[in-house]
Amino acid sequence: MNTFDSVRIGVNNGIIGSVKMSVTGIKNESMEKQASFFEPLIERATEYGKTSVELYKLKAIEKTSDVASTMVSRMLAVMALGLFMLMISVGAAFWLGEILGKVYYGFLCVGGFYGVLGLLLYFILHKWVKERTSDAIITRILN
Repeated sequence: MNTFDSVRIGVNNGIIGSVKMSVTGIKNESMEKQASFFEPLIERATEYGKTSVELYKLKAIEKTSDVASTMVSRMLAVMALGLFMLMISVGAAFWLGEILGKVYYGFLCVGGFYGVLGLLLYFILHKWVKERTSDAIITRILN
């Protein structure tokens, strides 16, 4: 090892050492800038995800309450109609019973009428009623 080699090695070590330190400092600064740049993005994306989930929950609650309130109001209307039909049927049964001479004949006639009507509705309109009901529920959920 001559003098020229030792100077070159010494100079190289000094230059390499200082270049290494300055490159490391630049890398740290750029990494910190990148980290500070990405942190708000990650926070916003996380916030967006949480907000989206909350929005879907609220939409599901709204649809559920809409379907439930529609079903409850329709059930109340059906119950009122059912009570009306019950009273009409009892009145018709008593009236027919007076005409036929025995009260239970009137109830048998009204019961037979509803039996025949029920069978006709089941065999003729069952599919139509089922499709219409399911369409109404699906329409309420999707709108």
